[in-house]
Amino acid sequence: MGYWDARSTVLTESFPTARVAVFGLGYVGSVTAACLASLGHQVTGVDRDAFKAECILKGKAPFFEPGLEELIATNVSSGRLSAATCARQGIAQSDIGLLCVGTPSERNGNLRLDHLKRVVDEIAGLLSEAPKPYILVVRSTVFPGTCEQVVAPAVARLSGVSLVSNPEFLREGCAVQDFLQPSLVVVGGNEEQAVRRIASLYAALKAPARLVSLRTAEMIKYACNAFHAVKVAFANEIGALSEKSGASAHEVMDTLCLDRKLNISPAYLKPGFAFGGSCLPKDLRAIVYRGSRLDLKLPLLEAALPSNQQHLERAIQQVIELPAARIGFLGLAFKENTDDLRESPVIEMLERLIGKGRDVRVYDPHVQLSSIYGSNREFLLKAIPHIGRLLSESLDELLAWADHLVITQKPQAQDAEELASNALPVLNLAGASLITMGVR
Repeated sequence: MGYWDARSTVLTESFPTARVAVFGLGYVGSVTAACLASLGHQVTGVDRDAFKAECILKGKAPFFEPGLEELIATNVSSGRLSAATCARQGIAQSDIGLLCVGTPSERNGNLRLDHLKRVVDEIAGLLSEAPKPYILVVRSTVFPGTCEQVVAPAVARLSGVSLVSNPEFLREGCAVQDFLQPSLVVVGGNEEQAVRRIASLYAALKAPARLVSLRTAEMIKYACNAFHAVKVAFANEIGALSEKSGASAHEVMDTLCLDRKLNISPAYLKPGFAFGGSCLPKDLRAIVYRGSRLDLKLPLLEAALPSNQQHLERAIQQVIELPAARIGFLGLAFKENTDDLRESPVIEMLERLIGKGRDVRVYDPHVQLSSIYGSNREFLLKAIPHIGRLLSESLDELLAWADHLVITQKPQAQDAEELASNALPVLNLAGASLITMGVR
């Protein structure tokens, strides 16, 4: 499968007005159809439910959503929006098909994809009868891999059909506003021309579109919704703990939100290594303990340390599986630009590897055994008594010794340059891409 690096762009190309069919006229489909028509596109809504199609044709909304009925009435009157119960009519009147069918949950939490499969098979059959270039766009919320594993096989035999993922970010109650004033536009696919064509549907909104791969687009939708759910649960748990502790829950959270550098920001929202140090583990343990003393169950906060430990376990397993006799580590402190070793996940990793008989060495530009003292030195020597034999004095020395390098913290600029010119295999656990780091 093709893949191209994610990028954000405001499209400046001149694209003609699109002819779009929207399959599924529920909340997402009706709002999408009406709003695309309001942007000047020719839109046909398709739904097997005659009631929904008839509502659109009469200039009415099939359900209540602020601003939707007025938008439908205006665009039906102008001739830019129509509706049908027949997929054949939708295909005949379009060059782009947006799939907005439901993907409800099964009892076990899995997605039901029968609606999606049915409409994809129907569209594939119609396009095989009357072949033409067509872009099929999955707007429904689906697992990463669904486009490739479920949708693509149905249209694989058809030439000229491109597949794109364009997840929606619409909230019921303000869906029209969310569409016309988007905070995020995501378009994913393996054919750049098709991806840019779908992104151009939103060009009039002057919103940057994030152009990514198919699976990335599918995953972004889940990441966003999971983050929203976690934020609600976090605020509620902190609120409950605040009230039980005699603090103002709203004042605590209002103040937390004032910090746009670390709290309401991209800080800490980058996949990487497990956290450690003298603050986060200690304070999480204290919160969980205090909650239990106040008869409060705080499942989200209680899960933070076990989640962090599971992430460390995954990293340890990755290192254990490396086909290398000598493994070098870049980074010993719990993060870069410090010599603080307290609760460093690297130390636990080294303990486990040494226990399994692996040959390891480590280099950290800020950690020299002769210069650390107090609780920092005590913690290190208690965990790894013979650490002195494992510490390399320079990155050069480590690279000359190792068969494989494990990066656990972002390298300093001079180290990144040295790594870029070295052919040693690398396992990067630090989160940032090696390109971002300046490494190969």
